[in-house]
Amino acid sequence: MTSAARRLYKVLVTHPEVPIPALEFLRQKGCETIVCENIPPVRSDILQKLPGVDAIFWASYQPLNGEVLDAAGSQLKAVSTMSSGIDYVDVPEFKRRQMPLGHTPGVVKNGVADLAIGLMIAAGRFFHAGRQLIENSKWEKERINWLMGQEIRDSVIGFMGFGGIGQAIAKRLQCWDVKKIIYHTRTRRDNDVDFAAQHVTFDELLKESDFLVVACPLTAETKGKFNAEAFGKMKKNCVFVNVGRGGIVDQDALIEALKTGQIFSAGLDVMTPEPLPADDPLMKIPNCVVIPHMGTQTLKTTTEMAMLAANNLINALEGKPMVCPAY
Repeated sequence: MTSAARRLYKVLVTHPEVPIPALEFLRQKGCETIVCENIPPVRSDILQKLPGVDAIFWASYQPLNGEVLDAAGSQLKAVSTMSSGIDYVDVPEFKRRQMPLGHTPGVVKNGVADLAIGLMIAAGRFFHAGRQLIENSKWEKERINWLMGQEIRDSVIGFMGFGGIGQAIAKRLQCWDVKKIIYHTRTRRDNDVDFAAQHVTFDELLKESDFLVVACPLTAETKGKFNAEAFGKMKKNCVFVNVGRGGIVDQDALIEALKTGQIFSAGLDVMTPEPLPADDPLMKIPNCVVIPHMGTQTLKTTTEMAMLAANNLINALEGKPMVCPAY
């Protein structure tokens, strides 16, 4: 394909803060980029700019569905999200239309893994509760049995999901003197021996974990998986960490488990809804650390995600397989 031919391709970029290297890469490959300028993205503006484009660089969590594909038109050749999770995408509709769809797994694992370990420590050692005590002038410096937390050392670390993110966390824990690493997935991972990890049933995961990290995607199978029954099977010293998706957890059941001491604490990067209202009950629980979906929020990871999305589109436009197809 010639450079001149490539210049005929128009790519709609749905967010103005997509890292510049990805936009420059698209332009170097001969693409004209049409960038939506609204923050947050305005759906009506996106739909208005879609007609006639050849590819879509989707950089928001708005529904990506048939409405978008219809607005673009029959000349549309490819779409890539700038995200790993695609629970907001109507994948069956993409399959029905045989529209190439890319996403950006893999490159997110390191940034999310670092943050997950941060949440394990912050929740296990009562960072939020300690901060609240300082703010309320209740720092009890003469107490010994005060804010006693859970250590990662000598603990059983459990994973719901053991893909790239789960394995990146496990890799980082290899020098933390953990007792055991266990995980639950539909099938056993061939490389679990690399992490001295053991595949277990979901019930075993719940009953054995001292730290339980959710690092799986939101699917019909995982939606609401962590409900009152699940929390009821966990250890009372269990530190629950979610870096997957909020919908995997029955949030009301989690709140009850935290308030009643059914589990020890929780660290959440994802929740329902997002953004979480300031007056949500989760924000009032001292043994719950809540942060605003920051797993990939580093310049390095975000740039890598953008470059992968751009490469997905260029490959598809040039008639090659996407680097990371979503189906």
